[in-house]
Amino acid sequence: MAEKPTIVLTVAGFDPSSGAGVTADIKTIAAHGCYGVACITALTVQSTAGVSRVEGSDPGLVTETLQELASDLTIDAVHIGMLGTAKVAKAVADFLTQGGKKLPNVVLDPILKSSSGADLLDAAGAKVLAERLIQAADVVTPNVDEAAALTGMKVSNLDEMRAAAAKLHEMGAANVIVTGGHLEKAIDFLSFKTKRGVEEEVFKAERQRSKSTHGTGCAFATAVACHLALDRGIAEATLLAKTYVSAAIMAGQPLGRGTGPVHHLYRMNQQRRAAGNGGQS
Repeated sequence: MAEKPTIVLTVAGFDPSSGAGVTADIKTIAAHGCYGVACITALTVQSTAGVSRVEGSDPGLVTETLQELASDLTIDAVHIGMLGTAKVAKAVADFLTQGGKKLPNVVLDPILKSSSGADLLDAAGAKVLAERLIQAADVVTPNVDEAAALTGMKVSNLDEMRAAAAKLHEMGAANVIVTGGHLEKAIDFLSFKTKRGVEEEVFKAERQRSKSTHGTGCAFATAVACHLALDRGIAEATLLAKTYVSAAIMAGQPLGRGTGPVHHLYRMNQQRRAAGNGGQS
């Protein structure tokens, strides 16, 4: 009898170009050997050139979808990405906090804007995110811009990342990863709670010069959820997710006329090359 797969639920928007959103998340989940299921929070009209339209899903449909999945499957981790509207954000918050049994390993990627500048969550939705979803999540993974928007603080270097993480803890976040891929030095700052109190780790790397960076935040947060689902600790999950995203950027293929996607399934190419070489490197 086949072994039961590790199931990761992604709650996010739909990106037709598959660089971000649920289809990209499913690729990331598959790349980590897990089984992905999804709830679509919004439809978007977008390409590598940017986002031109956002249409939020019916919140009742979101609630029904989440309840149906949770009643049928044993979910090992949850990734929450783009929410679109306050009504959808509230539906997701209600599901996470009022459904009885708490789902494990909830990773919140607090997406507020696209990299092209389009709003992906309205102001009322951002309030729901800040006041309810941060507290419901096990890990929050804002980039420096999102951390600044959520805390009202300037976040442009390591000390400011540390201060923003402390503020997010005050807002109810259990564990925080502030990602700094947009900084000159690609620094990720992890602040996590243990029995000894709050501990910190800093992950540094050279910033990659690439046009294939669309969806890095989604890929990172989803990868963290996968590693937590596979029973890895938060520090190891952060390191492995950062390594995965870096490799996916390096393997990125030039697609479209704008910012292309990372190559979520780059490991498949490596496996094909290994098979073609008879398993020899």
